[in-house]
Amino acid sequence: MTVVPDDLAGCLRSWRGRLTPGQCDLPDRGPRRVAGLRREEVAHLARVSLDYLTRLEQGRATNPSPSMLAALASALQLTDAERSHLYSVAASASPDQAPSTATARTPRNAPSADPPRPR
Repeated sequence: MTVVPDDLAGCLRSWRGRLTPGQCDLPDRGPRRVAGLRREEVAHLARVSLDYLTRLEQGRATNPSPSMLAALASALQLTDAERSHLYSVAASASPDQAPSTATARTPRNAPSADPPRPR
């Protein structure tokens, strides 16, 4: 069993290092100096900027949003336990509180269920 660091930057680097391009349906572009995916590949898979991913991995970005964490968890193919660890080290909302893609929204001018208050 691999020991996962207790900081966000270390976790992201560790999880990135265990994946291969073939596991993510990415082309293998020759020899790599370091095992695992390149930052550019993770950024592409998670649909985040390379600069932001770099800042997260270097510990310079703070407070990533739950949707950002969900995208990274998906790109890094995390298990449920790893996903929970990701949210805890990021000190963010739990995965259960991540925004849903099917959230219903009420238009601003829609009538309220509450009766109007007297002035």
